[in-house]
Amino acid sequence: MRFLKLILLFVVIQAKAQQGGMWIPSLLEGMNEKEMKNLGMKMSAADIYDVNHSSLKDAVPQFDGGCTSEVISPKGLLLTNHHCGFDAIQSHSSVEHDYLTDGFWAYKMEDELPNEGMVVMFIVRIEDVTKQILTGTENLSETEKQKKIQENMTSLSNSFPKESWQENKIRTFYEGNQYLLFVTETFKDIRLVGAPPSSIGKFGSDTDNWVWPRHTGDFSLFRIYADKNNHPAAYSKENVSYVPKHFLPISMDGVQENDFNMVMGFPGRTTEYLPAVAIEQIVNELNPAKIEVRDKALKIEDGFMRKDLAIKIQYASKYAGIANYWKKWIGETQGLKKSGAVQVRKDEEKRFREEVIRKGKTAEYGNLLTDFETNYKEIAPYALARDYFNEVVLRNTELLSVGYKLYQLEQLQKTKGEQAFTDRKNALANGLGDFYKDYNKNVDEKIFSELISIYARKVPTPFLPSALSGIDTEKLTADIYNTSALTNYDAIKKLLSGDTQTVITNMNADKGYQLVKNMAETYMNKVAPKYDEINLRITALQRTYIKALLELKTRPRMFPDANSTLRVTYGKVKGYKAKDATVYESKTYLDGVMEKYIPGDYEFDVSPKLIELYNKKDYGPYGEAGKMPVCFIGTSHTTGGNSGSPAIDARGNLIGLNFDRVWEGTMSDIYYDPAICRNVMTDIRYVLFIIDKFAGAQNIIDELKLVHPKKKR
Repeated sequence: MRFLKLILLFVVIQAKAQQGGMWIPSLLEGMNEKEMKNLGMKMSAADIYDVNHSSLKDAVPQFDGGCTSEVISPKGLLLTNHHCGFDAIQSHSSVEHDYLTDGFWAYKMEDELPNEGMVVMFIVRIEDVTKQILTGTENLSETEKQKKIQENMTSLSNSFPKESWQENKIRTFYEGNQYLLFVTETFKDIRLVGAPPSSIGKFGSDTDNWVWPRHTGDFSLFRIYADKNNHPAAYSKENVSYVPKHFLPISMDGVQENDFNMVMGFPGRTTEYLPAVAIEQIVNELNPAKIEVRDKALKIEDGFMRKDLAIKIQYASKYAGIANYWKKWIGETQGLKKSGAVQVRKDEEKRFREEVIRKGKTAEYGNLLTDFETNYKEIAPYALARDYFNEVVLRNTELLSVGYKLYQLEQLQKTKGEQAFTDRKNALANGLGDFYKDYNKNVDEKIFSELISIYARKVPTPFLPSALSGIDTEKLTADIYNTSALTNYDAIKKLLSGDTQTVITNMNADKGYQLVKNMAETYMNKVAPKYDEINLRITALQRTYIKALLELKTRPRMFPDANSTLRVTYGKVKGYKAKDATVYESKTYLDGVMEKYIPGDYEFDVSPKLIELYNKKDYGPYGEAGKMPVCFIGTSHTTGGNSGSPAIDARGNLIGLNFDRVWEGTMSDIYYDPAICRNVMTDIRYVLFIIDKFAGAQNIIDELKLVHPKKKR
């Protein structure tokens, strides 16, 4: 009987160990470390995070503010996703030197390409500073409390010990119930080393995005440069390759079903503890609105890109950015419905109410869920209007987004005065050159016509700008795109020339700007203030709700929501059942690339060199039983920001490169279901195969430490 109890306990631990979570690396000792070892990990928590000795955290920097990367050589060589390096690859590309189509490889270090403005950030140490940040906030109103918290954060950031080249950054966790300080180092000289052609790095493009099985070699290579003291420095020819505190050895052994794997990185944002009413609003109102807007914009861009190579280069990165979350929202909505997330939350809330009563906490927490219902009902039309404004004005119609910058410029003159206006005006006039380099009037005009029509029909009536009331969309579009300076860089530079009053007068005479200003003022006066007021109440409720959940332990497995800070997530290599009679295996091979191959296709073309290697089965030491592995999936809980994250084996070796999630499980930002939530990774052996056999970049292979950990068992 005792043996049976031990077996049952182990099964329970195993089951719980695969329920997701994004954990703070400095707090892994205890439950997390035990779970990871039960899953097969051979390391200790100190191997992952250590302040006094090198550890895995020292090899995993944030990449350019939005992705993750890993150091894979003693010379500061960085590996990240192709889509994370896409903007840099695009910026170096032209019709004559099309690195997007042909790829790029630096066969010696002097050929590596600098990238202005690109940064990578390492975490040096993490400290819990909750007590210091919340000091003096007792019994304050919500507004005054947030003001005091900001004052405390600023004071501590300035006073906490660090080196002169380091920074202190404080982030909130558990909706303001915990605060952690991060000492960071940010390197500013990052150079492009290698990138496969898009036919490899973006194979499957938008059709396969968020979908399994995948066959994408989603990687690119960069190098960190530092000054002679190995410290961060702006770009200089005198800089030398960075010597890391730690770099990841690369496993040549591959992965098998149920192997342990761990992902480290900087996940961007999750909302795992939303009440049921909030999830219902996302599924039924907000996601459908955003999906419709982006669907229209994408179809128009795609039509132009397929017909014109120059437009394809101009819009490749923008299209990918729009499409990414468009498809994610579709999968998220379907996944939330399929997994019954709303009902799961309602069941949890029922248990929460019962526990509140049982433990005598009615005075503190008894009205929480009712207050959520009231506030989410009140915010609904404002949230919808806000999403339409963001999607149409700020993100998907380029003329409107430029016009909004001019609107902000005019407001700056009113609030900050003449000098601030002049400084911003000059910065805009100079900075918009890069924007218009990748702008096509014909594309934008077509998008404008479609999206303005949606805006006029779908924005709640009380928030509809007067300029869009009863409009003739075709006439409005023609008037603006035939006359507005916002469609042309030379014209907008001229518009921004002259003294302050001249510029403001000329801006207000421009038909494109007139529309943007009317839309912006309507939003700023009728939507934003009330939305912010209600959202502040919801934020306070959410903080109290998280406090209650932590205290009452009605959801014992609680990790802080992602907030672009360093996290660890872990699980196993594992397939899944997507739907009735559809079961997916956990690995894909180059055979699948050839099965999808469509000659000349925008998404599924295959390079002749790759076809030749496939036909000859010339896989070098990277193949597996006569086949070339490409991708695999696992149960690690990832999100945006984990793009480029290293997939690490039980002993701390690199086995893959995280780049996506499966479509059925994209709702994991809101609700993680272990049955169908899977992260997608490029097998590191495919990366090596492309570098070596496809690109012939032996210089890169020579930098790496290749190991066979399974042979040492």
